[in-house]
Amino acid sequence: MKLVVSSDHAGFPLKEDVRANLAAAGHEVVDLGAYKVEPEDDYPDFAEKVGEAIKAGMAPRGILICGSGVGVCVAANKIPGIRAGICHDTYSAHQGVEHDDMNVLVLGARIIARRRRTSLRTRSLEPRFRERKRDFSGGSRRC
Repeated sequence: MKLVVSSDHAGFPLKEDVRANLAAAGHEVVDLGAYKVEPEDDYPDFAEKVGEAIKAGMAPRGILICGSGVGVCVAANKIPGIRAGICHDTYSAHQGVEHDDMNVLVLGARIIARRRRTSLRTRSLEPRFRERKRDFSGGSRRC
C-alpha cells in the first residue's frame, strides 16, 4: 500500500522508525517531513501536508505523529475528507479503518510503547472500510 507519513519534531524519531518498518514490509512510503529535529517547527503544517496529499490522491492513507498525537489529529480533522484517529491500541487501529473509514492513523510518540508501534501499523493497514447503512444514515446526524 502507498502511504504518506509526516511528523513534527517531537514525532521525528518515531516517524523514522515507522517509515523504515513500512518500507521493509513492502509498502511504498512518501515522507512529507519533518526531515530533521527542529524544535521550532509547527505540527499543523505537517497535518496539512498529509491531509492535502491524501486529498490530491498521492496515497489513500497516511500516518501522522506528534508528541501526544492530539495536536496533529485535531489539525488533520479540520481538512475536509480527512478522517484521522489517535490509536494507541490494535483494536482501535483496526476498527477505525473498518467501521469508521479512518484514513489517517495518528500516533503519540511520547505515549506509545516501542513494542506496540509495529502491531498498530499492521492492524490499521489490514482492514478495509465496510460501509453499513447505520454508520452513515444521513438525515440530521452529524457523524
